[in-house]
Amino acid sequence: MLHIVACIKQVPDTKIIKMNPKTNTMDRSSAPAILNPYDSHAVEEAVRLRARYGGVVSVLTMGPPPAVKAIRKCIEIGADEGYMITDRAFAGADTLATSYALTKALEKIASEIRPIDLIICGKMTIDGDTGQVGPGIARRLDMPPLTSVNKVVEVNQEEGYAIVHRKLEDGYEVIRSTLPCLFSVEKDINEVPYSTLPNMLRAARYKPNIWAVSDLKEIDKTQLGLKGSPTIVSSVWAPQKPQGGKLLEGEPEAQIRQLLDILLARKELFEAGAGGGAD
Repeated sequence: MLHIVACIKQVPDTKIIKMNPKTNTMDRSSAPAILNPYDSHAVEEAVRLRARYGGVVSVLTMGPPPAVKAIRKCIEIGADEGYMITDRAFAGADTLATSYALTKALEKIASEIRPIDLIICGKMTIDGDTGQVGPGIARRLDMPPLTSVNKVVEVNQEEGYAIVHRKLEDGYEVIRSTLPCLFSVEKDINEVPYSTLPNMLRAARYKPNIWAVSDLKEIDKTQLGLKGSPTIVSSVWAPQKPQGGKLLEGEPEAQIRQLLDILLARKELFEAGAGGGAD
C-alpha cells in the first residue's frame, strides 16, 4: 500500500505580520496562523495520488500545541492521519534543526506505523522562503530530493520509481527517480478545492498523534532548537523604494520611441564614461 507523508507547517499570515524592530524577528502574535500555502498544495497532491494509486496519506508537522489547527486543515483537504511533534526543546529551530527533528519523527512513523514510499513538502514556507527543509530531510534519510515539482507523471510502487516534471525558468525537465524519494512542489502543481462537508466534520473531531522529544528514538538533543541552529539573523530592514523614473505617455508606438530614446541616451553616456566604447 502506497504511504505518502506530507510535511507541513503552520505559519503566520505574512500579508498581515509585523516585524519587531528591537529583536529583528517576526512578531508572530500580530497575524493569524494559517497552513503554509505551499504545503496545502503538497497535501492536495498527496490526496490526488492516493486517488490514482490507492494508499494512505499522512501529514507531519513540528510546532507549538496550536499547530493542531494546521493538521485539521489537512484532514479537511483529505489526509488520513496527522502527526505532530511538539516540545520546548524544538523552540527556535532553524532549517537545519527542523529537518533533523522531522527526520526523527519520520523514522518513527516508518518503523512503528508503516513504511514510507513518498514524502511531499511545499517548495518553501512563506515565513522563511528558504526551501531548505525538504532537501534537508531527503539528505538525512538518504533519499533523492526532487525539487520544484509542478507535475507528477507517474508513481510506480511495484517497480519502485516516480516520474515528475521539474519547473525551470524556460520550461521543465522530466526526471525519473527511485522510490522512496521526496518531492518539494510548486503552487501550480494543482488547485486546492473547497473542502467537502464530510471532511470538515471529520477534521473538527480529529485528534492527531502528538509526540514529545522523549517519544523519538536515538535523538541528539544538541541538534534541536536553538542549540542545533547555527543560523543567525543579524539585522532585518525594508528595502528602499526606487527613486526617480519616468512615466511614458501616448499610444504604444509613441511609448516605444520614448523608451528607445532613453536607452540610446544612456548607452551614449555609458560609452563616453568607458572611454569611447568598444573597438
